[in-house]
Amino acid sequence: MEPRSAPADAPRASRPLRARIAALAQSPWPARVTWLVLPLAAGPALGDALAEGVADDRPVQIVASAGAWLVWVAVLVATLVPTTVSLTALRIAAPAAVLASLAALVTVGATAAAVLGLAASLVAGLAALAPETAEAFVDGSAYGQERRLPLRVPAALLAGPAELAWLATVAGVVVGPLALAAGRWVVGVLALAAGLPAAWWGARVLHSLARRWLVFVPNGVVVHDPLTLSEPVLLPRTIVRPLGPAPAGSDALDLTGGASGLALEVRLTEPVTLVPVARGRRPAEMTDVDALLVTPSRPGRVLTEARRRRLA
Repeated sequence: MEPRSAPADAPRASRPLRARIAALAQSPWPARVTWLVLPLAAGPALGDALAEGVADDRPVQIVASAGAWLVWVAVLVATLVPTTVSLTALRIAAPAAVLASLAALVTVGATAAAVLGLAASLVAGLAALAPETAEAFVDGSAYGQERRLPLRVPAALLAGPAELAWLATVAGVVVGPLALAAGRWVVGVLALAAGLPAAWWGARVLHSLARRWLVFVPNGVVVHDPLTLSEPVLLPRTIVRPLGPAPAGSDALDLTGGASGLALEVRLTEPVTLVPVARGRRPAEMTDVDALLVTPSRPGRVLTEARRRRLA
């Protein structure tokens, strides 16, 4: 009897383990761990690249190394407190680590250390940009019984503007100090004067992308999207019809910003007033709507939460 019952018990025993693994994958821990081990995996190649690329300029080596360690520590601390600010910091620093590892690979060649460093930085970058990471960090800023779920970034912003803002942020912080360390005082001062405001602008733009959410609250759902709405709008649960995938040709107000992926339609039994972001020279105007479209990063998670709150 026991040999026959063992196979039936095995799947039941494995379910908690699978659930724990799934929960771990949807937590901040993948981003934390991959960022934590990054100096061990990518540090040797970066050190070799600095030693070979600027062998005769010790101040540049010191400033570059100190800056890299400072950024690593700051981002590691930020990942321990998951918030939207931490998410922005992580998503600025992780691609920069990939770029630095790629530069090290070009400088020192395809050595084992350089290949390992690039692979580790790519894994850390993927973890930082994963929708599961965004969800964990965005919800870390929630209050009380809120549940925050991120919205997908519009495709038009991913086709250049977001990368430009990232480049302005990274270059604005890096170029000035390295130029000063190299003894190029005029270039360094000018780079700092122009770069720091550019970095501030770029960071604010990137942070605005992390502040786009659907917020489930006890009395309904809030659309918080500074790219499409001048101010957040509460959709009271008493007038919200069940959420669901948007049908083709929906006449709902489009708040997706052109984001790719599955759009969800929220229909209301009576209109609500909202203020879309003004476009061009046209002033912002209040609009009454009884249906709207949004594109969450993970539509399934939104529908699951909506069902749990009896909104789907």
